[in-house]
Amino acid sequence: MAEFLLELFSEEIPARMQVKAADDLARLVTEALKDKGLEFGDVVTYSTPRRLTLAVQDLPTAQPDKSEERRGPRVGAPDKALEGFLRSTGLTKEQLEERETPKGAFYYAVIETKGGKTADVLAEILPEALSNLPWPKPMKWSDYKARWVRPLHSILCLFGGETLSFNWEHLSSSNTTFGHRFMAPAQLEIADLSDYQAKMKNAYVVLDHKERQDIILKDATRLATAEGLNLIDDPVLLAEVAGLVEWPESLIGRIDPQFMDVPQEALISAMRSHQKYFSLADDNGKMAPFFITVANLRAEDGGQKITAGNERVLSARLSDAKFFWDQDRKSNLASRLEALEKVVFHARLGTVREKVARIVALSEAIAPYVAGADVEDCKRAALLCKADLTTEMVGEFADLQGLMGRYYAQHDGEKEAVATALQEHYSPLGPNDNCPSEPVSVVVALADKIDTLVGFFAMQEKPTGSKDPYALRRAALGVIRLVLENGLRLPLVKIFEAADTLQIVDEKLIAGELLDFFADRLKVHLKEQSVRHDYVASVFALGGTSDLVRLMSQVEALSGFLGSDDGANLLIAYRRAANILRIEEKKDGVSYDQQPDAALLSEAPEKALFDRIEEVLPLITGALGKDEFDVAFKAAATLRGPVDNFFEAVTVNADAADIRENRLRLLSSIRNALDQLADLSKIEG
Repeated sequence: MAEFLLELFSEEIPARMQVKAADDLARLVTEALKDKGLEFGDVVTYSTPRRLTLAVQDLPTAQPDKSEERRGPRVGAPDKALEGFLRSTGLTKEQLEERETPKGAFYYAVIETKGGKTADVLAEILPEALSNLPWPKPMKWSDYKARWVRPLHSILCLFGGETLSFNWEHLSSSNTTFGHRFMAPAQLEIADLSDYQAKMKNAYVVLDHKERQDIILKDATRLATAEGLNLIDDPVLLAEVAGLVEWPESLIGRIDPQFMDVPQEALISAMRSHQKYFSLADDNGKMAPFFITVANLRAEDGGQKITAGNERVLSARLSDAKFFWDQDRKSNLASRLEALEKVVFHARLGTVREKVARIVALSEAIAPYVAGADVEDCKRAALLCKADLTTEMVGEFADLQGLMGRYYAQHDGEKEAVATALQEHYSPLGPNDNCPSEPVSVVVALADKIDTLVGFFAMQEKPTGSKDPYALRRAALGVIRLVLENGLRLPLVKIFEAADTLQIVDEKLIAGELLDFFADRLKVHLKEQSVRHDYVASVFALGGTSDLVRLMSQVEALSGFLGSDDGANLLIAYRRAANILRIEEKKDGVSYDQQPDAALLSEAPEKALFDRIEEVLPLITGALGKDEFDVAFKAAATLRGPVDNFFEAVTVNADAADIRENRLRLLSSIRNALDQLADLSKIEG
């Protein structure tokens, strides 16, 4: 068994691509090894800004020998058939075996293939693996034909402690690599993985991405604590910064106090997106005039010059933010509506100003269904909800849209509910995002998302497979969460139709298609809550309502019902009745969906079942009319005993035609009674 080590040394790889690229490299190489019949032990990957590393343990030095057995023509077959078989196997007639089989005597060839050297296999598969790495944006450089994410400088490749030679484009592999760009740029000879790890550490390279994250987090927290402050949690930024450095050195700097009157979210966004700085806060969560930067080297002066340089750069960046903040407040949000006419939402759905007009009208339609929502406040918030898109601040920091709208609305003296809605109407942005609960925010958020969904569905621009360019799945999930988490009795189809009348496209929405899309999204949403998708489907199949709160109550009642012994056994009886009816109705070419004739009931179990159905049916209907689903299912559960007795004692397909027909109608009564609760035919298992 031997160890395989590969390092690809290049110019700086974008931080967001490094970990995935290392994983892709491991996948391509290990899959190719398996295809060649080679097993192996542990697989280790590393990624830094300048290198991708793969190590595979316990590789055999050669492929296993193969023994392949192939059957040829019959003994005594024409010579041409035998000659063709010999050519395909590379054997002579004397090397074949004659074997008796139940179908006669046949020639057999046993082909022994000696396994090749693993080093030769690696030299064959590695160039292909390098060429097939799926970079988002590969590039060419110099006069080389190679395409990679950044110029590749060298390839370290060892197998069993020896250099494994192969060529890829203009490069040849060797047993050398390089340390840190500034602190240890000299060439290093590597013997094996252990030697590689030790020499990289001595050359100021922390190979493991997770280890670099831990170092940054530990040092940044220490620096913050020394100032009596807390590091603002930002795992995405932490992962990105760990991909920018090979030797992380955290330094703390100060922010000029003149910038601290700018909203802290704008300051954090400026530092995060442009400078990759971490922000600090006091115990009350208020941003402090400090930042953490991470250098890629250990400076002789302890980082003083680096910190001072970053402070100067940050002051220039925050000067822009402060300028935008001061300039934007010179105009109120309402005055910016005209500028939205120049911003296109979609070529066929019009400008953002036209979308705003639709949101205003739709908010007026939705507000009556949201307790505590003032219609005029909702319309005002809807009117202003996109106005901050034309501000300088949002133009520079797009992630602040909505948030800056709230700040500017507060400055303009708008009601707090209106200002809050400007920020919250984009939410929820995903399954982990907070869902608005303020009435005005809920109304505008629903109006915005439903307008988008209806417009694109009317144009038949629906998600397909994994493609969802307009984030319609996210919008639908947002509507579902807004409705369910706020307990809104919102008739979605009615709102869809209202939204459709506001669209400027010629096509008309098919509301059922959009409701089916919502049903699929609801199944995905509830899967995380361990609610079975077939329960949702069975309730949705009833139709007649698009009130998600009502539907969910019915799903919960169905779940409880089928989780009980009575419900589970009644489902079995329902399926038996439905199957009998399906078979007999198909055979007879008629439907037995009529009321049974009490006069034709002769046996006690069928009379008892008829009487119980007569009692239960109005109870179920009445309870469903009042949305008392638990009551309806409890009433249905009382059918279990009579149904079981009926199937145990009564022959449905009686000899007398009128008795048989009446008993089939009785089965239809069971099916019809239970079908009011849910379409039980969609229940799986």
